[in-house]
Amino acid sequence: MNRPPLTDDLTLLEQLRNTPALLAAVEACSETERVSQKHLRARFPAELVREAIALHAARQRAAASFPAASTLWLTRVGLEQATAWTVAAHKATRFANANQVADLCCGIGSDAAALSLKSAVLAVDCSAAMVRRAEWNTAILGQADNFTGRVADVTSETWDGWLVHADPDRRGNRPRPTRRLAEYLPGLDWMAGLMQSARGGAIKVGPASDWPQQRSHTEGCEIELISLGGECREATVWFGELAGDAPRRATNLTTGTSLAGDPATASREVADAINDCLYEPDPAVIRAGLVDLLAQQQGFMRLAADEEYLTGSPTADTGLLDRFIVKDVLPTRIKDLRRFFRSQPRQAYEIKCRRLKVDVEGVRRQLPVGDGPPASLIFCRIAGQSRVVLADRG
Repeated sequence: MNRPPLTDDLTLLEQLRNTPALLAAVEACSETERVSQKHLRARFPAELVREAIALHAARQRAAASFPAASTLWLTRVGLEQATAWTVAAHKATRFANANQVADLCCGIGSDAAALSLKSAVLAVDCSAAMVRRAEWNTAILGQADNFTGRVADVTSETWDGWLVHADPDRRGNRPRPTRRLAEYLPGLDWMAGLMQSARGGAIKVGPASDWPQQRSHTEGCEIELISLGGECREATVWFGELAGDAPRRATNLTTGTSLAGDPATASREVADAINDCLYEPDPAVIRAGLVDLLAQQQGFMRLAADEEYLTGSPTADTGLLDRFIVKDVLPTRIKDLRRFFRSQPRQAYEIKCRRLKVDVEGVRRQLPVGDGPPASLIFCRIAGQSRVVLADRG
C-alpha cells in the first residue's frame, strides 16, 4: 500500500500517539524484528515505525533515570540532555514559593514536570514537538493543570520579573555536547542578560563546562554541583532571588548531603604521611572546588597539594566522602604489585586514580586472581612519591 510520507515532526508524533497498536507491536516483537522492521513496515508507515522503535529504545534507556519511563514521550537526544528526575525534583524545591515559573528550552519536559508539582509552569521551546512531549510527560510525572506550553524562541521574548529555569542546548548541530558556554544555544550573552532581567532562577549547564572561567558572568551567583549515583550530573547556576549566600555548593542526592561555602576561604593542608584512612571526596565537591573546605571541617589533610584524596582518622561524618581503610602502601611498578599479590590473589581489584596516569584495565589484567577478598588499589602521591594504597572500602 502506498502511503504519503509524514514529514512534520509534530504530525508524526501525534500520529504515533494515536497508533497504540504500533507501540504494542514494537514492545512485543523481538530485537531481531525491531532491527529488520520488515513485519512492522508491512502494517504501518515506515517513518512511523522508525519513530516507534526510537521511542522504545529511549524508554528503555530512561528506566534508570525516570519513573514511569515506559510511558514517557522521549527522543534519544532529548533524553541525553534531559535532567534526571531525582535532580529535577531537587531543583524544583527552590521554586516551591513561586506562583509561576518559566521553563525555557524545556525539551522533553523533565524539569517542567518537576516544577509543575510546586507551581504553575510556562514551558517554552522552539520545537512544537518538544513542547507537546513536555505537556504529555508533565501529565505523567507532574501536575497537568499547572502546565502551559508555548512554541517560541526564548531569545525573542523578555523575562523581566519572572522566576525562570533555563536549559540551553549544549549540542546544537554537533555530534557531542560542547564544554564552552559561549557555544550553547542560546549562548553566554543571552544567559548573562537573563540573569540581569529575571527576578531569579536557575540555569542548567554541564558540570564539565567552562563555568569556572566565566566569573565575570556568574558574579553574585551560587553555583551548585549535583551528584547522583557517584557521578556529577549537573552544574546549576542559581541567581537573583534564588541564589544562596555562598558562591559554591556541592550536593550528593544519593546521600542527601550538601556543603556550601567559598573555596577561597579554606586553607590547603598537606599530610607528611598517610593516616589510618584515605578519603575520596564526592565528585560534586571536587568540581565545586570545595575539597579544602570539606577537609578543614573534618580535620583531614590532602595526600599531596595536587591530589584530591584526603587522609585522616576514621571519624568522617558526612555523605560527601568515600572511606577506604588503609591496609598497606605499595610501589607503583606492576612487577612489584604482581609479586605482592601472588601470595594473596584477590577475587577482584577496584583500581582508582585521579592525578597519576594509569592504564586501569591494563593493570587489572596483569594482577593475579584468586579467592581473596576484593581489594581497592588507589594510585596517588604521598609525600611527593607515587604510591599505591591497598585499602578496603569502609
